[in-house]
Amino acid sequence: MVAGGRGVRAQTDIPKQYACLGGRPILRRTLEAIAAHPQIDAVLCVIGEPDLAAYADASAGVPKLLPPVTGGRSRQASVRAGLEALAAKAPQKVLIHDAARPFISHKTLTALLETLDHAEGAIAALPVADTLKRQSTAGGIDATVPRDGLWRAATPQGFRFETILNAHRSAEPDAATDDAALLEAENIHVALIPDDPRNFKITYKEDFALAESLIAATRETRTGFGFDVHAFEPGDAVILGGVTIPHSAKLKGHSDADVVLHALCDAIFGGLALGDIGTFFPPSDEKWRGAPSDLFAKAAMAKVAAAGATLVHVDLTIIAEAPKIGPHRDAMRERIADILSLEGDRISVKATTTEGLGFTGRREGIACQAVVTLSVERDS
Repeated sequence: MVAGGRGVRAQTDIPKQYACLGGRPILRRTLEAIAAHPQIDAVLCVIGEPDLAAYADASAGVPKLLPPVTGGRSRQASVRAGLEALAAKAPQKVLIHDAARPFISHKTLTALLETLDHAEGAIAALPVADTLKRQSTAGGIDATVPRDGLWRAATPQGFRFETILNAHRSAEPDAATDDAALLEAENIHVALIPDDPRNFKITYKEDFALAESLIAATRETRTGFGFDVHAFEPGDAVILGGVTIPHSAKLKGHSDADVVLHALCDAIFGGLALGDIGTFFPPSDEKWRGAPSDLFAKAAMAKVAAAGATLVHVDLTIIAEAPKIGPHRDAMRERIADILSLEGDRISVKATTTEGLGFTGRREGIACQAVVTLSVERDS
C-alpha cells in the first residue's frame, strides 16, 4: 500500500492519509478493508520517513501487517521499495493500492486475485462515461476526444509478483504514473476489471465531504441496555457514576462497585454485541479488585472507537431509597461526561424508588438501568 504522499492538494494540516473520516484515519480504513479479505496474506505499507509515529498510531491492531518501509521521492520509487522489501518472501501475486482509496470493495479484490490466475496483470478501472474535451493553448476546446474504449485507471492494480518486480527494476525513473504502464511498455497484457464507483481517490479538500456522506450511508442506529445491582455492606460512602456520596453503608463488589458505571458498560458492550462487563473484567481476576470503574468505562469507549462507532446518548436510571440522588445528579453527569469524553447534554441521570418494595425498597442495595444509543458503521 502506497502511503508516503504529502497530500498537498487536500489542504489538510497532516498528510491526508492520516486525516480522519468518520472518526478513523483514512489509512486505517484502507488497511482494514484490504486486510479483511480472506485471500490477502499480508499487507505492507510504504510510508514517508517523518510519518513513522503517525503510521504506528493509525495502524495499531490491524491484522496481517508487515513492518512498513520508507518510500522514495516518487510514487514509482516508493512502489519499487515496497516490492523489493517483499522479494525475500517470494509471493506469487501482489496488489498495489493507494492509501487514499478507503472504499475498495471485497468484490473488486476477489476479481483481481482470480484474474491473476491466468493473467500477468489486472487493474481496477471504470469505463469513461463523460464526453472528453482536449483544451487548447488559449484555454478553449481544441477537440472532442472519442471515449470509446477509454477507461479510468484506479487501484488496486494486481500483478504476478516476479513480472511487476522485474518491470520496476528495468524501468527508467519516473517512467510511468501507474504500475500497469510498465507492463504495457513491455507489451505484456493487462486485464481491466470493472471497479465499484465508490472506490474513488481522496485528492482534494472537497472529496472529504463525499467520503463522509458515503460513510454516513453505511451507518445504523443501535440501542444497548444494561442493568446492574450491588448490595450494601458496612461503610460510609457509595460511589455512583464516579462520584463519592456519603452514606451509612457502601456497595459491595469486586471493584469499587460503581453500579452506575457497571450498568453503563453493559449497555455499551451490548450495543456493540460484544458481551457484558464480565467478558472483559471478570470478578475472578484479582487485578480488578478495588479498581475504579472509570477504567472499565474508558475501555468500553475504546471499543466504541475501534468499531468506528459513535456514542450518541446515555440514559441512566438509578433505583434506590437512599442516598438521595438529586443533590448529586449534576456532579454525576459532569463526571460521566468527562469519563466518556461526551457532551453533558447527551447524558441523562434519573433516580427513582420502588416505593418500599423489593430489595431496594428494603434498603439492601442499589440497582441501575442504562440505555445507550450508538451510531455504528456497518461493514457493507
